[in-house]
Amino acid sequence: QVQLVESGGGLVQPGGSLRLSCAVSVSIFSINVMGWYRQAPGKERELVAAITSGSRTNYADSVKGRFTISRDNAKNTVYLQMNSLKPEDTAVYYCNARRVITIPTTKVFDYWGQGTQVTVSS
Repeated sequence: QVQLVESGGGLVQPGGSLRLSCAVSVSIFSINVMGWYRQAPGKERELVAAITSGSRTNYADSVKGRFTISRDNAKNTVYLQMNSLKPEDTAVYYCNARRVITIPTTKVFDYWGQGTQVTVSS
């Protein structure tokens, strides 16, 4: 079982910055993809950013150039640095760990944190 604990959310003014952290209970070397998702009220959960075990990254178009996902393998922690925040970034942010098992058959296991609220408002 993989447990994820997010931290770092809060209230910030437009244009401000926050850094979210996701502490993982297992070695993140064993996780194929770590990601950050968000869900705003009345909207579906969406992928914000992801990083593979090989450190390849992927970002939603809406956050490219403003958000950076990174990982600290020694601390088993994944970060989301959020700069130039906008009111539309307001949401609950969730950390996700995806483990893919290919033997004997392919199975995908998704693990989620409890979420952390990010509010961007003046």
